[in-house]
Amino acid sequence: MKVRSSFTALVTPAILAASLLCPALQAQAKPASDLNNVLAQLDTASTHFKSATANFRWDNYERVVRDTTTQNGTIYFERSGGSTEMGALVTEPGVPKPKVIQFKDGVAQIFDPGVDQITVIKAGSNQAEWESFLTLGFGGSGKDLARAWNITDMGQEPMQDGSQSVKTEKLDLVSKDAAVKNTFTHVTIWVDPVRGVSLKQIFYAPSGDTRTSYFSNVKLNGKIDKGSFAIKKDAHTTTVNH
Repeated sequence: MKVRSSFTALVTPAILAASLLCPALQAQAKPASDLNNVLAQLDTASTHFKSATANFRWDNYERVVRDTTTQNGTIYFERSGGSTEMGALVTEPGVPKPKVIQFKDGVAQIFDPGVDQITVIKAGSNQAEWESFLTLGFGGSGKDLARAWNITDMGQEPMQDGSQSVKTEKLDLVSKDAAVKNTFTHVTIWVDPVRGVSLKQIFYAPSGDTRTSYFSNVKLNGKIDKGSFAIKKDAHTTTVNH
């Protein structure tokens, strides 16, 4: 499975960070009964999940240069017929126009207006794996989560969703797929199990890089203005296929 090159190209130029669960974290793990309750809540939430929109902030840390870059934007997820569509507008300081990321029907498109170029990446037989990453913590069931990951429940932790304080469950995830573990040693998510949405995520790569994602002003099952997420190309736009 070609997770590393394809997925990292899709989500962000500088992805994610680094170490295996330490004994101190393991010592704080909650009983299995608590985790089962959280997974059951996610199962229930997933039956009501149709779509979500949110604001986000991505903090990308590169260990080699010991530097963090920040990207902000808006994102949506929409689930229909067993598959998930995602769109995002990504803004960076000093860049006048946002990048556009789209994922639909197993095809990802990344539009960079700075060079007027669309990069197209096809998930192919790995569509399910891609969707599991792109929608991690957004509408997925507890059964699906447990099927793909070894989960450690780190307990409850309050998080802010705009002006609202939300009780989240901190879950540390280690993939059951060896190829995925070569890309991400583990992923930590802070999930609101009642709504089935994630408010914070940290992806850890073997290199020591990390990407921390924060989601706020999450709105469920509302109408999505997909026109604002559309790729607006012109006669000079080039397309690169991978």
